[in-house]
Order: sequence, then C-alpha cells, then structure tokens
Amino acid sequence: MSTPNLAPIPELFVSYDSAQKLKAEAGNLISWDLTPRQICDLELLMNGGFNPLKGFLTEADYDGVVENMRLADGSLWPMPITLDVNDAFAEGLEIGQDIALRDQEGVILATMTVTDRWTPNKAREAEKVFGADDDAHPAVNYLHNQAGSIYLGGPVTGIQQPVHYDFRARRDTPNELRAFFRKVGWRRVVAFQTRNPLHRAHQELTFRAAREAQANLLIHPVVGMTKPGDVDHFTRVRCYEAVLDKYPAATTSMSLLNLAMRMAGPREAVWHGLIRKNHGCTHFIVGRDHAGPGKNSAGEEFYGPYDAQDLFRTHQEEMGIEMVDFKHMVWVQERAQYEPSDEIKDKDKVTILNISGTELRRRLAEGLEIPEWFSFPEVVKELRRTRPPRNQQGFTVFFTGFSGSGKSTIANALMVKLMEMGGRPVTLLDGDIVRKNLSSELGFSKEHRDLNIRRIGYVASEITKNGGIAICAPIAPYATTRRAVREDIEAFGAFVEVHVATSIEECERRDRKGLYKLAREGKIKEFTGISDPYDVPQNPELSVETENVDVDNCAHQVLLKLESMGLISGNA
Repeated sequence: MSTPNLAPIPELFVSYDSAQKLKAEAGNLISWDLTPRQICDLELLMNGGFNPLKGFLTEADYDGVVENMRLADGSLWPMPITLDVNDAFAEGLEIGQDIALRDQEGVILATMTVTDRWTPNKAREAEKVFGADDDAHPAVNYLHNQAGSIYLGGPVTGIQQPVHYDFRARRDTPNELRAFFRKVGWRRVVAFQTRNPLHRAHQELTFRAAREAQANLLIHPVVGMTKPGDVDHFTRVRCYEAVLDKYPAATTSMSLLNLAMRMAGPREAVWHGLIRKNHGCTHFIVGRDHAGPGKNSAGEEFYGPYDAQDLFRTHQEEMGIEMVDFKHMVWVQERAQYEPSDEIKDKDKVTILNISGTELRRRLAEGLEIPEWFSFPEVVKELRRTRPPRNQQGFTVFFTGFSGSGKSTIANALMVKLMEMGGRPVTLLDGDIVRKNLSSELGFSKEHRDLNIRRIGYVASEITKNGGIAICAPIAPYATTRRAVREDIEAFGAFVEVHVATSIEECERRDRKGLYKLAREGKIKEFTGISDPYDVPQNPELSVETENVDVDNCAHQVLLKLESMGLISGNA
C-alpha cells in the first residue's frame, strides 16, 4: 500500500557545503533581523511545514490567500505568510535584490530574493482572515500595532535552522517525523493540536479519537507563539512529559511544533490541518472553537463554536487529511468516567462536572483544590510551581492620568503602604525618575513617549516576573501603548490599571510645575491634554477621583482593589 504521507517532502535548505559558501557570501548582503514571529514562520517555510510555499508570499499569492484562501496557482492556503518590514528598510531595496535573514543574535538563517514589495490593506486583511477588523483580536492588534507597514515577498533559500536550546530531543522537522513513522510502521496517525496543559478530559478525548480513527496518536503542541496570557511553553512541555507515561508508548508519540499561532479560528484550523499533513499525519482533531481568541470588543465570541469544524470538513478531501471532530468531554460523577456531553442520555439523573479554563486559573491563583477527576496530580504540581497563589506572585500597578493629576503622590503613598506590609520587594517607576535614568535621551514626540512607556513596561514586566511589585506612574496617554505594556506584563503576573481621573481643569489649576502655563504659551509642544490627545482608559481595573479626596484615601482604594483581586492578603 502506498503511503504518500510518509515519503519525504521538499525542504528549502541547500546542502551543507552550499550553506557554508552561501553563509560567507550572505555576510555582505543587506540584512533584516527577524522578529520572533517571523523566525517561527521562516523555520516552517524552510523545513517543509508550510509546503507548498517556497518563500514569503508574493503580492499575487497574498491577494489570493486573503480573498479566497488560495495561492495564485489555485492551491489551498488560508494564512498570509508575509515578511513585514518598516518603511526605512523597504526604501533601500530594489526588486530582484537578495537580502540575508538573521535571527535575534545576528545568525544568518536564510537568504531571500525580493520579488515583490507592497503596502497591504491591513483593514481588509483583518476583515477577511480574522473575520473582523477588531483590535480585541490578538492577531489584528499585532497587524495594526506591531507589524511593519510594508510586505516583502519572494523565494527563500535556507542556510540553517533556528537554534533552540530547549527540549531539543522533542523537536522534529516534518521529514524527521515522517522517517520516524516509517521506522515504527505507523500508517495512520492522528494529530492533537494543543496550546494548553493536558488534563484528564484531553487524555480521554485523544484516546477516543485514536480509537475512532484506528490510528496512532501524535501529541503535537505549539511552542512558538500562542495567545497573550497562555501558560508558557516550558511549563506546558513539563506538563506534557508528566502525562506521557499515562499513554501507551507503542502507539503514542509527542513532538513540539514551533508555530506562531494567529488564533484565526476556522482558517487557523485548515492551516493547522495542512501543517499536520506536511508532518506525515493522516487525521487531525478539530475541537470546539478551535484556535478561538476569546471575545471581541462587543463581548461576544469571535467565531461560532463549530465554524472551524465546518470549514475543515468542506476542504478535507482536497487537503488529504481527515478531521476527527472533538467532543466536549465532561465528568459523570455516578459513573466515575468522562463522556461526551452530547451523548449522555440520562442528563437529568446524573451529576455532570466540568471545570472551565477560567475556573482552573482561578483555583490556581487562589491556591484552591483541583480535584483529581479533573487533572493529574503531576500536572497540577507543575502548574503550581509556575503559578503560586496570587498573593505570592509579582504584579504591576500602572497609574495613568494627566500631568498634575496626582499619580506620583498616590503611587508614593501606595509604595509606602505595600512596604509596610512586607513580603515582596516594591519598586516605584515614576515618570520623572524613569526619564532621568532610563530615557534621558528621549524627547516628547509620540514615538519617543511610546518608547519611554515601553521601557517602563519592560522593567515592570521583569520585576513582576521575579515576584516583585512594580508601581508605574507615567502619563501614558495612548491606549495602544498601554495595551502593549499590559500584554508584556500579563505574561508574568497581574496588571492593575488605575486611572487617576482628575479633570484637565483641576490639573491646570494645580499646575505645580508651571507646565500648563508654558504649554498654553506654546513653549511646550505636544503637551497632553492641551495640544496632544489623551485616550481615556475604557475599562481600567480602578478609577480614582482626587478632587476633594485626600491622598491616603486614594491609596487605600488601590489597596482594597488589590485585596479584592487576591494580590495581597487581607490579613497582611
């Protein structure tokens, strides 16, 4: 029987000897330092994970993919894989020129011939690929606020794989997996995609899927970029390794996939299917709300629960990989087993238990019990190691408001109160202090102000990661910058935005430093609230009024908020 899924697939790497020669030549080329997301994309382009792509999409391919999920030659491909760069870099290039693509350490991974250069319609891309031009979607936010404004397309010549120092034995290229399947005689392989730790329901689900497809099981977790706020991949892989011995070794394997997810729901499911097919799999589990990003700006889910399954089903024959649709598994207490919720005939007579991801996070954060029917003790132990109870974790309090609103004064009072409690180191990152020590070379243009806030966010994220408390008190007028800082910090702990809602009139009346007077006279350009906008926070964790309220009371309101969020214990 022929097994096309196990035959080698084309890669974009040149031979070892050619690579050495090319590397020497590429040293003289103009080079682009890749972002973490571009490194993930390049790795899967080079190793065949994105087959049939031969490089970053040309404009014609991009247009086809955005409009109808097809490359210019008609092949199915749902996700734009583009090299986004800034204007300054793009201006210096000519069509037909070769550029070197380097990782963040400066190592040359590949060269690319620039055949296309264009300014994309990002609003259209968001609408068609992600279903809405809504910044609440992490990939749309990335597209508008992080990605470069110009796209480059053209074929890629691979010189070497990106270097990973972690879990090296668990990482396989598509051809390495295909060779493994050939060696162990696996003909039918069902892949399970995950970006979360595995609990008992997942184990039951994967057992059933493998049985249903009469296939071996490949647990294929994503360790590239997932969604802000997800459990970090180091913790997740330790959790997967803890669970692996619950599976029969002869029919189960695990491999890590360095993919930058886009959380694009239906299109993402088709994309994941094509990637798994390239890795030698014959079946793919698609779950409820597969790769969904959560709620949109209106508070509704971006995609319907079964949209991903429907789109996959439409294309599965052409893709050459079959879908196994994922049942929602729940614990039936009386029978002490997991069952698909839509197959329980006696629902009104039995006790059905389930713990959502949100509820699990709450229990971890508050140090509450996680029942054994829900997860494995080994997994819970790993999760608790990474995420101690909230009142032992680092966090950031981020004050924002007009100049003179009282941010620094309240921040100082809060710092003293937290130091009085003890238990965690407290650092105050006040706007003026940061300007002096971190950002003395910066002016007050929008670009420089953003950079200043991002630096504050970076320092705060490091403090938070290491279990300390960071208190920040910049003006931080722009909502998109505050959101970026929130995402940086929430990877490691809580972010508490406090809007000091003093009116501009009151701030101008106080004008302790005489800045408003100078701004009115035109002596200070781009002054927030006078000649430059301030985006009022839409839903901060707390809003405090300072007019006719003393500082101690304001700081106390923040303490009460921290206590209600479980970040400090009431009896401290």
